[in-house]
Amino acid sequence: MGQAGCKGLYQSLLDYKTEKYVIAKNKKVGLLYRLLQVSILTYLVVWVFLVKKCYQDTDSSLQSSIVTKVKGVTFTNTSELGERLWDVADYVIPPQGENVFFVITNLVVTPNQRQETCAESESIPDALCCEDSDCPPGEPVVAGNGVRTGRCLRAGSEQKGTCEIFAWCPVETKSRPAKPLLGEAEDFTVYIKNFIRFPKFNFSKTNVLDTTDRAFLKSCKYGPKDPYCPIFRLGSVVSWTGSNFQEIAVQGGVIGIQIEWDCDLDRAPSECYPRYYFNRLDNRFSENSLSSGYNFRFAKYYRDAAGVEFRTLFKAYGIRFDVMVNGKAGKFNIIPTIINVGSGVALMGVTGATFGHHFLMMGVNQNTGIWGHTCGMKGSFFCDLVLIYFIKKSHFYRDKKYEEARDLEVLAQMAESSQQSVAPDAAGLAEQPEVQDGGGAQKENGCVCRQLLQPARSGRQGNGKVNVEQLQNLQTVEA
Repeated sequence: MGQAGCKGLYQSLLDYKTEKYVIAKNKKVGLLYRLLQVSILTYLVVWVFLVKKCYQDTDSSLQSSIVTKVKGVTFTNTSELGERLWDVADYVIPPQGENVFFVITNLVVTPNQRQETCAESESIPDALCCEDSDCPPGEPVVAGNGVRTGRCLRAGSEQKGTCEIFAWCPVETKSRPAKPLLGEAEDFTVYIKNFIRFPKFNFSKTNVLDTTDRAFLKSCKYGPKDPYCPIFRLGSVVSWTGSNFQEIAVQGGVIGIQIEWDCDLDRAPSECYPRYYFNRLDNRFSENSLSSGYNFRFAKYYRDAAGVEFRTLFKAYGIRFDVMVNGKAGKFNIIPTIINVGSGVALMGVTGATFGHHFLMMGVNQNTGIWGHTCGMKGSFFCDLVLIYFIKKSHFYRDKKYEEARDLEVLAQMAESSQQSVAPDAAGLAEQPEVQDGGGAQKENGCVCRQLLQPARSGRQGNGKVNVEQLQNLQTVEA
Protein backbone atom coordinates (compact mmCIF):
# COMPACT_ATOMS: atom_id res chain seq x y z
CA MET A 1 0.00 0.00 0.00
CA GLY A 2 2.82 2.40 0.80
CA GLN A 3 4.63 1.76 -2.50
CA ALA A 4 1.37 2.07 -4.45
CA GLY A 5 0.54 5.36 -2.72
CA CYS A 6 3.98 6.80 -3.43
CA LYS A 7 3.75 5.67 -7.03
CA GLY A 8 0.32 7.26 -7.42
CA LEU A 9 1.59 10.51 -5.88
CA TYR A 10 4.58 10.54 -8.21
CA GLN A 11 2.41 9.94 -11.26
CA SER A 12 -0.05 12.67 -10.20
CA LEU A 13 2.78 15.21 -10.18
CA LEU A 14 3.22 14.63 -13.90
CA ASP A 15 -0.48 15.03 -14.74
CA TYR A 16 -1.56 17.90 -16.98
CA LYS A 17 -4.97 19.56 -16.69
CA THR A 18 -6.66 21.33 -19.58
CA GLU A 19 -10.06 22.97 -20.02
CA LYS A 20 -13.06 21.30 -21.51
CA TYR A 21 -16.04 23.41 -22.60
CA VAL A 22 -19.55 22.05 -22.08
CA ILE A 23 -22.67 23.81 -23.36
CA ALA A 24 -25.71 23.24 -21.13
CA LYS A 25 -29.24 23.63 -22.49
CA ASN A 26 -30.76 24.70 -19.19
CA LYS A 27 -33.06 27.72 -18.85
CA LYS A 28 -32.50 28.26 -15.13
CA VAL A 29 -28.72 28.17 -15.28
CA GLY A 30 -28.74 30.23 -18.46
CA LEU A 31 -30.94 32.89 -16.89
CA LEU A 32 -28.73 33.01 -13.80
CA TYR A 33 -25.70 33.31 -16.08
CA ARG A 34 -27.13 36.32 -17.94
CA LEU A 35 -28.33 38.03 -14.74
CA LEU A 36 -24.84 37.79 -13.27
CA GLN A 37 -23.36 39.24 -16.42
CA VAL A 38 -25.79 42.17 -16.44
CA SER A 39 -25.22 42.83 -12.72
CA ILE A 40 -21.45 42.91 -13.06
CA LEU A 41 -21.61 45.04 -16.19
CA THR A 42 -23.93 47.50 -14.43
CA TYR A 43 -21.59 47.62 -11.45
CA LEU A 44 -18.61 48.35 -13.69
CA VAL A 45 -20.29 51.05 -15.76
CA VAL A 46 -22.35 52.82 -13.09
CA TRP A 47 -20.35 52.47 -9.88
CA VAL A 48 -16.75 52.04 -11.02
CA PHE A 49 -16.68 54.49 -13.93
CA LEU A 50 -19.55 56.94 -13.45
CA VAL A 51 -19.67 57.26 -9.64
CA LYS A 52 -16.10 56.52 -8.54
CA LYS A 53 -14.48 57.72 -11.79
CA CYS A 54 -11.85 55.02 -11.65
CA TYR A 55 -10.66 55.96 -15.12
CA GLN A 56 -8.91 58.97 -13.56
CA ASP A 57 -5.52 59.44 -11.97
CA THR A 58 -6.00 61.14 -8.59
CA ASP A 59 -3.99 63.49 -6.39
CA SER A 60 -4.90 63.82 -2.70
CA SER A 61 -1.69 65.57 -1.58
CA LEU A 62 -3.44 68.90 -1.26
CA GLN A 63 -1.38 71.99 -0.45
CA SER A 64 -3.48 74.61 1.31
CA SER A 65 -3.26 78.04 2.95
CA ILE A 66 -5.94 79.76 5.06
CA VAL A 67 -6.47 83.45 5.75
CA THR A 68 -9.32 84.58 8.06
CA LYS A 69 -10.71 88.05 8.77
CA VAL A 70 -13.41 88.69 11.39
CA LYS A 71 -15.49 91.85 11.31
CA GLY A 72 -17.97 93.32 13.78
CA VAL A 73 -18.21 95.75 16.73
CA THR A 74 -20.20 95.75 19.97
CA PHE A 75 -20.59 97.93 23.08
CA THR A 76 -20.57 96.86 26.76
CA ASN A 77 -20.90 98.63 30.14
CA THR A 78 -19.64 96.67 33.18
CA SER A 79 -18.44 97.56 36.66
CA GLU A 80 -14.93 96.22 36.01
CA LEU A 81 -14.40 97.77 32.57
CA GLY A 82 -16.95 100.54 32.44
CA GLU A 83 -18.22 101.65 29.04
CA ARG A 84 -16.24 99.96 26.33
CA LEU A 85 -16.43 99.49 22.57
CA TRP A 86 -15.17 96.11 21.35
CA ASP A 87 -13.74 95.78 17.85
CA VAL A 88 -11.74 93.08 16.06
CA ALA A 89 -8.48 93.97 17.77
CA ASP A 90 -10.09 93.38 21.19
CA TYR A 91 -11.96 90.10 20.84
CA VAL A 92 -10.11 88.10 18.12
CA ILE A 93 -7.08 86.03 19.09
CA PRO A 94 -4.65 85.74 17.34
CA PRO A 95 -5.04 88.98 15.38
CA GLN A 96 -3.12 87.88 12.25
CA GLY A 97 -5.89 85.59 10.98
CA GLU A 98 -4.79 81.96 10.69
CA ASN A 99 -6.64 78.69 10.13
CA VAL A 100 -7.47 78.70 13.88
CA PHE A 101 -9.02 81.80 15.45
CA PHE A 102 -10.79 82.54 18.73
CA VAL A 103 -13.68 84.95 19.31
CA ILE A 104 -14.23 86.12 22.91
CA THR A 105 -17.85 85.89 24.07
CA ASN A 106 -17.57 86.01 27.88
CA LEU A 107 -15.09 87.35 30.45
CA VAL A 108 -14.07 87.18 34.10
CA VAL A 109 -12.08 90.36 34.85
CA THR A 110 -9.72 90.83 37.81
CA PRO A 111 -8.41 94.40 37.63
CA ASN A 112 -5.45 96.15 39.28
CA GLN A 113 -3.34 93.14 40.22
CA ARG A 114 0.06 93.87 41.75
CA GLN A 115 2.91 91.63 42.91
CA GLU A 116 2.55 91.44 46.69
CA THR A 117 1.39 89.08 49.46
CA CYS A 118 -2.21 88.02 49.99
CA ALA A 119 -4.29 85.00 51.01
CA GLU A 120 -4.61 82.17 48.51
CA SER A 121 -8.08 81.27 47.18
CA GLU A 122 -10.14 78.96 49.38
CA SER A 123 -11.16 76.92 46.31
CA ILE A 124 -7.62 75.47 46.03
CA PRO A 125 -7.22 72.32 48.22
CA ASP A 126 -3.42 72.57 48.52
CA ALA A 127 -3.70 76.06 50.05
CA LEU A 128 -5.79 75.03 53.10
CA CYS A 129 -3.98 75.10 56.45
CA CYS A 130 -4.49 74.97 60.24
CA GLU A 131 -1.14 76.42 61.38
CA ASP A 132 1.97 78.04 59.95
CA SER A 133 3.79 74.71 59.63
CA ASP A 134 1.29 73.70 56.97
CA CYS A 135 2.65 76.49 54.74
CA PRO A 136 6.40 75.84 54.22
CA PRO A 137 7.95 79.04 52.85
CA GLY A 138 9.19 79.12 49.27
CA GLU A 139 7.04 76.24 48.04
CA PRO A 140 4.50 76.95 45.31
CA VAL A 141 0.86 76.08 45.83
CA VAL A 142 -0.14 73.18 43.59
CA ALA A 143 -2.63 74.48 41.00
CA GLY A 144 -2.52 77.80 42.86
CA ASN A 145 -1.56 81.38 42.13
CA GLY A 146 1.74 81.94 43.97
CA VAL A 147 4.47 80.87 46.41
CA ARG A 148 3.92 80.28 50.15
CA THR A 149 5.42 82.73 52.61
CA GLY A 150 5.19 80.47 55.69
CA ARG A 151 2.11 82.03 57.30
CA CYS A 152 -1.38 80.54 57.68
CA LEU A 153 -4.08 83.21 57.46
CA ARG A 154 -7.36 82.52 59.27
CA ALA A 155 -10.45 84.68 59.31
CA GLY A 156 -11.58 85.49 62.85
CA SER A 157 -11.71 82.51 65.20
CA GLU A 158 -11.94 79.85 62.52
CA GLN A 159 -9.61 76.88 62.89
CA LYS A 160 -8.84 76.53 59.20
CA GLY A 161 -7.54 79.13 56.82
CA THR A 162 -5.39 79.49 53.71
CA CYS A 163 -1.70 79.99 53.21
CA GLU A 164 -0.34 83.42 52.53
CA ILE A 165 1.31 83.65 49.11
CA PHE A 166 3.41 86.04 47.12
CA ALA A 167 1.54 86.50 43.84
CA TRP A 168 -0.38 88.89 41.64
CA CYS A 169 -2.87 90.11 44.20
CA PRO A 170 -5.77 90.10 44.62
CA VAL A 171 -6.17 86.61 43.17
CA GLU A 172 -9.04 85.70 40.88
CA THR A 173 -12.16 84.87 42.90
CA LYS A 174 -15.09 85.75 40.68
CA SER A 175 -17.16 83.08 38.92
CA ARG A 176 -18.21 82.93 35.29
CA PRO A 177 -21.12 85.25 34.35
CA ALA A 178 -24.37 83.46 33.51
CA LYS A 179 -25.00 85.81 30.58
CA PRO A 180 -22.37 86.23 27.84
CA LEU A 181 -20.65 89.59 27.79
CA LEU A 182 -20.38 89.67 24.00
CA GLY A 183 -23.64 87.98 23.07
CA GLU A 184 -23.95 90.25 20.05
CA ALA A 185 -20.97 88.47 18.49
CA GLU A 186 -23.62 86.24 16.93
CA ASP A 187 -23.89 88.80 14.11
CA PHE A 188 -20.15 89.07 13.49
CA THR A 189 -18.85 87.74 10.17
CA VAL A 190 -15.67 85.91 9.17
CA TYR A 191 -14.11 86.00 5.73
CA ILE A 192 -12.31 82.72 4.98
CA LYS A 193 -9.90 82.83 2.07
CA ASN A 194 -8.53 79.45 0.99
CA PHE A 195 -5.75 78.87 -1.53
CA ILE A 196 -5.14 75.29 -2.72
CA ARG A 197 -2.80 73.51 -5.10
CA PHE A 198 -2.62 69.95 -6.44
CA PRO A 199 1.09 69.45 -7.25
CA LYS A 200 0.67 66.36 -9.43
CA PHE A 201 -1.46 68.29 -11.95
CA ASN A 202 0.05 71.73 -11.21
CA PHE A 203 -3.48 73.02 -10.61
CA SER A 204 -4.21 75.98 -8.30
CA LYS A 205 -7.52 77.40 -7.15
CA THR A 206 -9.11 79.69 -4.56
CA ASN A 207 -12.52 79.60 -2.95
CA VAL A 208 -13.23 83.20 -3.97
CA LEU A 209 -15.18 83.46 -7.21
CA ASP A 210 -13.45 85.06 -10.17
CA THR A 211 -15.50 88.22 -10.57
CA THR A 212 -14.87 91.84 -11.42
CA ASP A 213 -17.69 93.02 -9.16
CA ARG A 214 -15.97 94.71 -6.22
CA ALA A 215 -19.24 94.87 -4.28
CA PHE A 216 -19.64 91.07 -4.33
CA LEU A 217 -17.74 90.42 -1.07
CA LYS A 218 -19.43 93.35 0.67
CA SER A 219 -22.96 92.13 0.06
CA CYS A 220 -22.88 88.31 -0.04
CA LYS A 221 -23.36 85.88 2.86
CA TYR A 222 -22.80 82.16 2.70
CA GLY A 223 -26.02 80.16 2.68
CA PRO A 224 -28.25 77.94 0.55
CA LYS A 225 -28.92 80.83 -1.83
CA ASP A 226 -25.24 81.75 -2.15
CA PRO A 227 -23.16 78.59 -1.55
CA TYR A 228 -19.94 80.01 -3.05
CA CYS A 229 -19.66 83.15 -0.91
CA PRO A 230 -16.64 82.91 1.48
CA ILE A 231 -18.17 85.20 4.14
CA PHE A 232 -19.89 83.43 7.05
CA ARG A 233 -22.09 84.76 9.84
CA LEU A 234 -20.87 83.32 13.16
CA GLY A 235 -24.38 82.69 14.50
CA SER A 236 -25.29 80.75 11.37
CA VAL A 237 -22.12 78.65 11.56
CA VAL A 238 -22.95 77.64 15.14
CA SER A 239 -26.58 76.89 14.28
CA TRP A 240 -25.51 74.62 11.39
CA THR A 241 -23.73 72.44 13.95
CA GLY A 242 -27.00 71.99 15.88
CA SER A 243 -26.02 74.32 18.75
CA ASN A 244 -27.38 77.61 20.08
CA PHE A 245 -25.00 80.55 19.93
CA GLN A 246 -26.12 82.18 23.19
CA GLU A 247 -25.69 78.90 25.06
CA ILE A 248 -22.25 78.13 23.69
CA ALA A 249 -21.16 81.75 24.24
CA VAL A 250 -21.47 81.37 28.04
CA GLN A 251 -18.73 78.78 28.56
CA GLY A 252 -17.24 78.56 25.08
CA GLY A 253 -16.80 75.73 22.62
CA VAL A 254 -14.92 74.49 19.57
CA ILE A 255 -16.40 74.61 16.07
CA GLY A 256 -14.89 72.86 13.05
CA ILE A 257 -15.26 74.32 9.56
CA GLN A 258 -14.41 71.71 6.94
CA ILE A 259 -13.61 72.81 3.38
CA GLU A 260 -13.86 69.90 0.95
CA TRP A 261 -12.43 70.08 -2.59
CA ASP A 262 -13.36 67.43 -5.15
CA CYS A 263 -12.14 68.62 -8.54
CA ASP A 264 -12.76 66.86 -11.85
CA LEU A 265 -9.97 68.28 -14.00
CA ASP A 266 -11.48 66.76 -17.14
CA ARG A 267 -13.91 69.67 -16.91
CA ALA A 268 -13.24 73.40 -16.94
CA PRO A 269 -11.30 74.78 -13.92
CA SER A 270 -14.18 77.16 -13.19
CA GLU A 271 -16.35 74.14 -12.29
CA CYS A 272 -14.10 73.20 -9.35
CA TYR A 273 -15.86 74.57 -6.26
CA PRO A 274 -15.41 73.83 -2.54
CA ARG A 275 -18.06 72.46 -0.22
CA TYR A 276 -18.35 73.52 3.42
CA TYR A 277 -19.25 71.35 6.41
CA PHE A 278 -19.71 72.48 10.03
CA ASN A 279 -19.34 70.42 13.21
CA ARG A 280 -19.01 71.04 16.93
CA LEU A 281 -15.82 69.40 18.16
CA ASP A 282 -16.00 69.78 21.96
CA ASN A 283 -18.22 67.73 24.25
CA ARG A 284 -21.68 69.25 23.84
CA PHE A 285 -23.68 66.29 25.16
CA SER A 286 -23.04 67.02 28.83
CA GLU A 287 -23.42 70.61 29.98
CA ASN A 288 -21.76 69.85 33.33
CA SER A 289 -18.88 67.92 31.80
CA LEU A 290 -15.41 69.17 32.68
CA SER A 291 -14.33 68.68 29.06
CA SER A 292 -17.00 70.94 27.60
CA GLY A 293 -16.39 74.61 26.86
CA TYR A 294 -13.25 76.53 26.02
CA ASN A 295 -11.40 79.24 27.99
CA PHE A 296 -7.95 80.61 28.73
CA ARG A 297 -6.34 83.56 30.60
CA PHE A 298 -4.38 86.54 29.41
CA ALA A 299 -3.38 89.89 30.94
CA LYS A 300 -2.78 93.48 29.95
CA TYR A 301 0.05 95.27 31.78
CA TYR A 302 0.37 98.91 32.85
CA ARG A 303 2.56 101.17 35.07
CA ASP A 304 1.33 103.72 37.53
CA ALA A 305 2.78 107.20 38.10
CA ALA A 306 5.43 105.76 40.43
CA GLY A 307 6.56 103.27 37.79
CA VAL A 308 5.12 100.24 39.59
CA GLU A 309 3.78 97.58 37.26
CA PHE A 310 0.22 96.32 37.59
CA ARG A 311 -2.10 94.39 35.34
CA THR A 312 -5.67 93.45 34.53
CA LEU A 313 -6.29 89.69 34.33
CA PHE A 314 -8.86 88.33 31.88
CA LYS A 315 -10.30 84.83 31.90
CA ALA A 316 -11.75 84.61 28.41
CA TYR A 317 -14.54 82.27 27.36
CA GLY A 318 -15.31 82.04 23.68
CA ILE A 319 -15.64 80.02 20.53
CA ARG A 320 -12.61 78.56 18.82
CA PHE A 321 -12.98 77.99 15.07
CA ASP A 322 -10.76 75.38 13.41
CA VAL A 323 -10.70 75.65 9.60
CA MET A 324 -9.64 72.33 8.05
CA VAL A 325 -9.08 71.65 4.35
CA ASN A 326 -8.84 68.39 2.44
CA GLY A 327 -9.72 67.16 -1.00
CA LYS A 328 -8.62 65.41 -4.14
CA ALA A 329 -8.40 66.03 -7.86
CA GLY A 330 -8.84 63.57 -10.70
CA LYS A 331 -7.88 63.59 -14.36
CA PHE A 332 -8.18 60.99 -17.12
CA ASN A 333 -5.22 58.65 -17.41
CA ILE A 334 -4.90 55.60 -19.63
CA ILE A 335 -3.12 53.47 -16.98
CA PRO A 336 -5.90 53.37 -14.32
CA THR A 337 -8.41 52.99 -17.16
CA ILE A 338 -6.66 49.85 -18.44
CA ILE A 339 -6.24 48.48 -14.91
CA ASN A 340 -9.91 48.90 -14.05
CA VAL A 341 -11.10 47.56 -17.40
CA GLY A 342 -8.84 44.54 -16.92
CA SER A 343 -10.20 44.03 -13.42
CA GLY A 344 -13.70 44.21 -14.84
CA VAL A 345 -12.88 41.62 -17.49
CA ALA A 346 -11.45 39.34 -14.79
CA LEU A 347 -14.60 39.78 -12.73
CA MET A 348 -16.72 39.01 -15.77
CA GLY A 349 -14.64 35.88 -16.25
CA VAL A 350 -15.93 34.55 -12.92
CA THR A 351 -19.35 34.23 -14.53
CA GLY A 352 -18.01 33.02 -17.86
CA ALA A 353 -18.06 36.32 -19.77
CA THR A 354 -15.43 37.16 -22.39
CA PHE A 355 -15.03 39.74 -25.05
CA GLY A 356 -14.50 37.00 -27.58
CA HIS A 357 -17.40 34.96 -28.96
CA HIS A 358 -18.93 32.46 -26.54
CA PHE A 359 -21.98 30.25 -26.39
CA LEU A 360 -24.43 29.20 -23.71
CA MET A 361 -27.33 27.41 -25.38
CA MET A 362 -30.63 28.24 -23.68
CA GLY A 363 -33.43 25.82 -24.51
CA VAL A 364 -35.66 23.10 -23.16
CA ASN A 365 -33.77 20.59 -21.09
CA GLN A 366 -34.42 17.32 -22.91
CA ASN A 367 -32.74 14.20 -21.60
CA THR A 368 -29.08 15.20 -21.18
CA GLY A 369 -29.07 18.59 -22.90
CA ILE A 370 -25.25 18.51 -23.17
CA TRP A 371 -23.07 19.04 -26.20
CA GLY A 372 -19.30 19.09 -26.23
CA HIS A 373 -17.92 22.25 -27.85
CA THR A 374 -14.55 23.99 -28.04
CA CYS A 375 -15.59 27.63 -28.41
CA GLY A 376 -13.90 30.68 -26.80
CA MET A 377 -15.86 30.65 -23.52
CA LYS A 378 -14.22 30.89 -20.10
CA GLY A 379 -15.10 28.48 -17.32
CA SER A 380 -18.20 29.76 -15.54
CA PHE A 381 -17.25 29.50 -11.89
CA PHE A 382 -20.48 30.37 -10.13
CA CYS A 383 -22.77 28.82 -12.75
CA ASP A 384 -20.63 25.68 -12.70
CA LEU A 385 -21.26 25.33 -8.97
CA VAL A 386 -24.98 25.44 -9.60
CA LEU A 387 -24.75 23.16 -12.62
CA ILE A 388 -22.69 20.35 -11.11
CA TYR A 389 -23.87 20.47 -7.48
CA PHE A 390 -27.35 21.92 -7.02
CA ILE A 391 -29.59 20.86 -9.91
CA LYS A 392 -31.03 17.53 -11.02
CA LYS A 393 -28.72 15.26 -13.01
CA SER A 394 -25.78 17.15 -11.55
CA HIS A 395 -23.77 13.91 -11.51
CA PHE A 396 -24.15 13.65 -15.27
CA TYR A 397 -23.01 17.23 -15.86
CA ARG A 398 -20.12 16.62 -13.50
CA ASP A 399 -19.04 13.50 -15.37
CA LYS A 400 -19.14 15.39 -18.65
CA LYS A 401 -17.15 18.33 -17.33
CA TYR A 402 -14.36 16.35 -15.63
CA GLU A 403 -12.81 13.48 -17.62
CA GLU A 404 -9.51 11.69 -17.38
CA ALA A 405 -7.43 10.90 -20.48
CA ARG A 406 -4.60 8.31 -20.43
CA ASP A 407 -2.05 6.96 -22.92
CA LEU A 408 -3.00 3.95 -25.06
CA GLU A 409 -0.39 1.73 -23.41
CA VAL A 410 -1.74 2.58 -19.97
CA LEU A 411 -5.29 1.83 -21.15
CA ALA A 412 -4.21 -1.55 -22.53
CA GLN A 413 -2.46 -2.44 -19.28
CA MET A 414 -5.53 -1.46 -17.29
CA ALA A 415 -7.78 -3.52 -19.56
CA GLU A 416 -5.60 -6.63 -19.22
CA SER A 417 -5.29 -6.28 -15.42
CA SER A 418 -9.05 -5.90 -14.88
CA GLN A 419 -10.53 -8.71 -17.00
CA GLN A 420 -13.34 -9.42 -14.58
CA SER A 421 -14.51 -5.82 -14.26
CA VAL A 422 -14.24 -4.77 -17.92
CA ALA A 423 -17.39 -6.55 -19.07
CA PRO A 424 -19.72 -4.78 -16.53
CA ASP A 425 -18.03 -1.48 -17.38
CA ALA A 426 -18.68 -1.97 -21.09
CA ALA A 427 -22.31 -2.82 -20.40
CA GLY A 428 -22.66 0.33 -18.28
CA LEU A 429 -21.11 2.42 -21.02
CA ALA A 430 -23.66 1.11 -23.53
CA GLU A 431 -26.49 2.13 -21.17
CA GLN A 432 -25.30 5.80 -20.82
CA PRO A 433 -27.66 8.44 -22.32
CA GLU A 434 -26.76 9.27 -25.88
CA VAL A 435 -25.22 12.63 -26.70
CA GLN A 436 -27.42 14.68 -28.98
CA ASP A 437 -26.38 17.38 -31.33
CA GLY A 438 -27.86 19.29 -34.22
CA GLY A 439 -24.74 18.72 -36.39
CA GLY A 440 -24.59 15.76 -38.74
CA ALA A 441 -20.95 15.08 -37.97
CA GLN A 442 -21.62 14.35 -34.32
CA LYS A 443 -24.47 11.96 -35.19
CA GLU A 444 -22.12 10.02 -37.42
CA ASN A 445 -19.57 9.85 -34.65
CA GLY A 446 -22.20 8.47 -32.33
CA CYS A 447 -22.97 5.68 -34.83
CA VAL A 448 -19.33 4.78 -35.18
CA CYS A 449 -19.02 4.61 -31.38
CA ARG A 450 -21.85 2.12 -31.14
CA GLN A 451 -20.34 0.02 -33.95
CA LEU A 452 -17.01 -0.04 -32.21
CA LEU A 453 -18.53 -0.98 -28.88
CA GLN A 454 -20.27 -4.08 -30.24
CA PRO A 455 -17.11 -5.99 -31.17
CA ALA A 456 -15.48 -4.74 -28.03
CA ARG A 457 -18.24 -6.25 -25.90
CA SER A 458 -18.15 -9.53 -27.85
CA GLY A 459 -14.39 -9.66 -27.58
CA ARG A 460 -14.51 -9.12 -23.85
CA GLN A 461 -17.05 -11.85 -23.39
CA GLY A 462 -14.93 -14.24 -25.41
CA ASN A 463 -11.45 -13.82 -23.99
CA GLY A 464 -11.66 -10.83 -21.57
CA LYS A 465 -9.18 -8.73 -23.60
CA VAL A 466 -9.50 -5.45 -25.46
CA ASN A 467 -7.71 -4.87 -28.73
CA VAL A 468 -5.38 -1.84 -28.54
CA GLU A 469 -6.30 -0.85 -32.08
CA GLN A 470 -9.99 -0.78 -31.14
CA LEU A 471 -9.27 1.51 -28.15
CA GLN A 472 -7.24 3.80 -30.39
CA ASN A 473 -10.05 4.03 -32.92
CA LEU A 474 -12.59 4.67 -30.17
CA GLN A 475 -10.50 7.48 -28.61
CA THR A 476 -10.00 9.10 -32.01
CA VAL A 477 -13.75 9.20 -32.65
CA GLU A 478 -14.54 10.62 -29.20
CA ALA A 479 -11.87 13.31 -29.58
